[in-house]
Amino acid sequence: MSRLNALRRRFVDAPDSLGAKARAKRWQWFADNFPDLGEMNVIDLGGTASAWLRAPIRPAHVRVVNLGDSPAEEPPSWITFDTGDACDLPSSIRDDKYDLVFSNAVIEHVGGHYRRQKFADAVHELAPRHWVQTPYRYFPIEPHYLFPGFQFLPVNVRAEVLRKWPLIHTPSSDKIGARHTAMEVELLSITEMRLYFPTSQIRFERLGGLVKSVIAVQI
Repeated sequence: MSRLNALRRRFVDAPDSLGAKARAKRWQWFADNFPDLGEMNVIDLGGTASAWLRAPIRPAHVRVVNLGDSPAEEPPSWITFDTGDACDLPSSIRDDKYDLVFSNAVIEHVGGHYRRQKFADAVHELAPRHWVQTPYRYFPIEPHYLFPGFQFLPVNVRAEVLRKWPLIHTPSSDKIGARHTAMEVELLSITEMRLYFPTSQIRFERLGGLVKSVIAVQI
């Protein structure tokens, strides 16, 4: 393992990393806002079953909807996994009743204003309460790639970073593929989150006094 990869693990991936501690704090903040979570039917847009299995909290039931493949192992009975597009949910998912919509770092991946609005519309329609978190566009370190100011660079420069920056999990050797990857994430501003979630409380997760992520909450 290179020194820089070891550094990534120390700050982000290891169980005792700063990232892991921040995630644990966010889970606790989430649980504090919904004290009756243990009785709730939750739909998670864009999450994973494994994230809930690692979480220190457990709703009565979680329905995870993701574009990816189903988990390799059958999840426990309190987790249901469905393959689907959160911006265009089938009626089999949309017509069920949920108490809470949860989404962590997904809306910045769905692709463009139109699909972000569709995502937000789904959040509002699925349940009366929600918790939607996204990394803040103007935090100096881009959280997916741990590169300062990555989100402000031209696409070609971002693609080169993706091919060479050692803090990335799987650097791309293909120029075209790296460009596509560079364009897949569009971090949001506070103004945009207020536009998509006009009736929600907009809260901030901070690091070193700076806003690190933005959370739309409807309690």
